[in-house]
Order: sequence, then structure tokens, then C-alpha cells
Amino acid sequence: MALNFFDQFMSPTLFGVPLIALALTLPWILFPKPSSRWLNNRMLALQSWFINGFTQQIFQPINLGGHKWAALLTSLMIFLITINMLGLLPYTFTPTTQLSMNMAFAVPLWLATVIIGMRNQPTHALAHLLPEGTPTPLIPILIMIETISLFIRPLALGVRLTANLTAGHLLIQLIATAALVLLPLMPTVAILTGTLLLMLTLLEVAVAMIQAYVFVLLLSLYLQENV
Repeated sequence: MALNFFDQFMSPTLFGVPLIALALTLPWILFPKPSSRWLNNRMLALQSWFINGFTQQIFQPINLGGHKWAALLTSLMIFLITINMLGLLPYTFTPTTQLSMNMAFAVPLWLATVIIGMRNQPTHALAHLLPEGTPTPLIPILIMIETISLFIRPLALGVRLTANLTAGHLLIQLIATAALVLLPLMPTVAILTGTLLLMLTLLEVAVAMIQAYVFVLLLSLYLQENV
């Protein structure tokens, strides 16, 4: 048993070699590979339906210039969902509970949207820092506030994903530990606790998918502002 509840979020190592790279690359093996046949099997058809539906929903309100990001954001969405879902299995590690990894996703993509906006339409991008009709005494304060909010965006992306997954895993471990402790003492309470654990696990499955979607959705909104 782990010494404390936060040991499950430590990056696993084997013979001193970090296994986070293995945890990031192995999920891609689970995806069905495209075939040269005229008719796809059910898994490929389901995967194509999901990718087409997600891409259409995300990029429909974005201009044609932002459609170049379709492959990148769709791949990121599938990757995050897979990592989050596999992290709910026993004896697995969830890389997205590491803030450093989530920030490594959030900062470059957010910075790319800002650079695109400053390059293509600098006047429109800078106009976001000062709302129209602002009183003159409030102009310096509002510019500072809007600038801070702009730079907080990647931090909010990474912290939101990390905090939601970390909280869910901690709750699951706490309730599972309580059920094991109560089983020999109060079996009825332990069964009720186990039922609560099952419901929480189903909720965490939904959270794993929703957080991946929210991460990519916010990135698409940032892209929409700058394209």
C-alpha cells in the first residue's frame, strides 16, 4: 500500500528509468489502424464518426484560416481522453495529473494562438486589452488587468486539468480505503460505500472525457479570437 495518498501521482520508475514516456506512447497502440479496404470495420467506423463529429463541432465557428489546426487539436483531444481513461485502470499511472506536462501542452499552443493574432491582425489583438468606451482614468488599470488575464490563460488550462483529475483520483482512493476498513466492522456500511465508489468511478469516467474536451475547446476559443 502507498505510504500516503499522493504517492500515486509520482512518476513511476524502473531501474531508475522514468516510465512516463512509456505511459505516453503505449496508448497509441490501442487505436485501430486505417486499412486499404473499401469497407471499414466497426472500430474504424466509430473512430471516424467521432473524429468527424468532433472536428465539425469545434471548427464550425472558426474561420478557414484556423482549420489548419484541425489535425493538431483533434489528435490532442483523442490523446488526452485516452490518457485520462487509461489512468482509471488499476496499477496504472495518469501522466495528466502532472502539472508540468499539462503546462507543456498549454503554454506552446496558447502562445501560438497569440503569435498568430499579433502577426495577422495586430490591431484587433491589441484591442482586446482595452474595451471600447473605457473612461480615461481607468485605461492603465484595465490594460494591466487584461494583460494579466491573458497570461493567466495557459496556467488556468493546465491547473484545471490537473486539479480535476487529481481530486477525482484522491476521492476514489479515499472511498476505496474506507470501504476496505469498514468491511469487517460494518459490512452494510461498507456495501453502501462500495456503491458510492462505483458511482464516483462512473462520474470520474465522465470527468476524464469532459476535461479533455474543455481543454481543447478553450484552445479553439483562443484560436477563434486571433484568426
